[in-house]
Amino acid sequence: MATSAMDIETPETLVPNQNGNSKTKPIKTRNWLLILINCALVSCGSIGGPLLMRLYYLHGGNRKWFSSFIASAGFPILIFPLMFHFFRSESSTDKIWSCFWLEHKLFLRGVILGILYGLVTFMYALGLSYIPVSTSSLLMATQLCFIAFFSWLIVKQKFTAFIINAVVVMTLGSVLLGINTNGDRPVGVTKSQYLLGFLLTLAAAALAGLIMPLIELSFSKAINNLTYSSLLQFQFILSLSSTIVCVIGMLANKDFQAIPREANDFELGKARYYIIMVVTAIVWQLSGVGTVGVIFYTSALFNGILGSVLIPLTGVAAVIFYHESFTGLKGMALALCLWGFCSYFYGEYKMTKKVIVKVENEPKRLLGDQEEP
Repeated sequence: MATSAMDIETPETLVPNQNGNSKTKPIKTRNWLLILINCALVSCGSIGGPLLMRLYYLHGGNRKWFSSFIASAGFPILIFPLMFHFFRSESSTDKIWSCFWLEHKLFLRGVILGILYGLVTFMYALGLSYIPVSTSSLLMATQLCFIAFFSWLIVKQKFTAFIINAVVVMTLGSVLLGINTNGDRPVGVTKSQYLLGFLLTLAAAALAGLIMPLIELSFSKAINNLTYSSLLQFQFILSLSSTIVCVIGMLANKDFQAIPREANDFELGKARYYIIMVVTAIVWQLSGVGTVGVIFYTSALFNGILGSVLIPLTGVAAVIFYHESFTGLKGMALALCLWGFCSYFYGEYKMTKKVIVKVENEPKRLLGDQEEP
């Protein structure tokens, strides 16, 4: 059964040694350096990705499949850290197996999840073309609700009253965004297009909320011990599969013929068009690597919490760079989301505190049992 994202690692049970004395095995600790690095990568994508995609749409871009393609097409950059790991490896016999070979079942799961992720990126890209970044970011906040539910259903994540409160409050926040469809509609977007963007973004959040626990389940089902190289390989396969889905969509939509024309007509210039696309692909890929790392070293639920915490920063950045409106209803929705975050963190704090107390009392209890005749 999966532990809560913020729980400390439980120690081994006190056991008597050969002399009859009890000793406690050391508590396992998390690799906080890798956790912080992956959290930074997720932050880079959560804030930079939507802003760069919006920049593409604001200045003449309108290819939806191409936008979703960019969200996963940066996977070739993962070859560089894999090669670095290959040359740093001390064992010559196991280099290829450890750096460039993923076990079959994990490979297959990566392909399936990549196909699903391709659908998520398309729905998100299409939705973002009709709604502002700030509204899209707040809608994606509901991803936490879906991650919490599917984590409880798939990986048996503890579903406390605090998580239930967060789910309810954040759902109400997303409903508030749909009450008024006129206040923040971009210029040239109709009511029906705004509603379509609203629903597609919400559906993308739900499907992404399903994918995260499935990734956690895939890691837990792995036969061999996973290393960071394994995570990079998994992300490579996932992104490659997603990219293939998007390429099929681009072929059907004749995007490859339209891209040169779109680049020539781009308001910021042809060179900046391609620069923005390359930078966006890299930013999204770094975010994907961070997401896989956060899930592996903590849990899918913690990754959802992290993404939700970054949403206010994304909204603020959209207001600063794109001068998007921040209406009263949107502010109320944001407040409800923040309330849900606080509820979750308070619940995790109380759970962690109980674990610490239990750990401190465990030696006394076991020593007391040994004194009984």
